[in-house]
Amino acid sequence: MIEPIGLYIMASMYIFAGLMHFIKPKMYMRIMPKYIPNHKVTVYLSGVAEIVLGIGLCIPVLKAISIYGIIAMLAVFLLVHFYMLSGKKASAGIPKWILILRLPLQFGLMYWAWIYLN
Repeated sequence: MIEPIGLYIMASMYIFAGLMHFIKPKMYMRIMPKYIPNHKVTVYLSGVAEIVLGIGLCIPVLKAISIYGIIAMLAVFLLVHFYMLSGKKASAGIPKWILILRLPLQFGLMYWAWIYLN
């Protein structure tokens, strides 16, 4: 079965996002909540997770588990998004209105993944 192009766009997006964790790790470490230990390791592990899950979307036998993994990952990433709303330093200079808009975007991304379960 040929998958819809949207699934491959989503896969590319997560693979690219995961690679960025290795290209610009300091950007991600700067927005990590203080209560999460080992920021550098966590940034790299989340990058690996995004890459693996993105690739998994393209492998039919792994697609469903990858979708569930992406939804779970996005739910965990909400911790970072809420943390970024906690203060000026945590916001990393991003305007508050953008940070607020990112919250429903996370749920939109979860739904986007969900629709490919069949």
